[in-house]
Amino acid sequence: MRKLEFASLQVRDLELSKAFYTNKLGFELSEMTNPHAAIFKYNNGEASFAIRTPIGNLDSKELGVGTSLWFAIDEKIEDFQRKLTEKGVIVLGTINNTPFGKTLIVQDPDGYTITFLEQKITTDHN
Repeated sequence: MRKLEFASLQVRDLELSKAFYTNKLGFELSEMTNPHAAIFKYNNGEASFAIRTPIGNLDSKELGVGTSLWFAIDEKIEDFQRKLTEKGVIVLGTINNTPFGKTLIVQDPDGYTITFLEQKITTDHN
């Protein structure tokens, strides 16, 4: 395997989650339509990501446990955090320094964690 082509999260309330991802996190709906899903584009259409109605029965199931999707952002993570906080998004912890760059983790209405990454700028000294 060499590339994840698409990711989809099952959500309990499609309209609530669609509003969260578009209005609070800044994802844009793609032109593709599906009555059981919201398909997003992000960062000039580079992200292949969707939320969808349940495939099976999710009653009494805990969603989001053990799942985290990472999205690279083009702006400063501090500015992004401020925008999210102003919109009432639940931010989990603080900005983290990782080998990949700075990250910020938020939680969606179903408990999925979404990680945003300000990639570390590398300089080539050769």
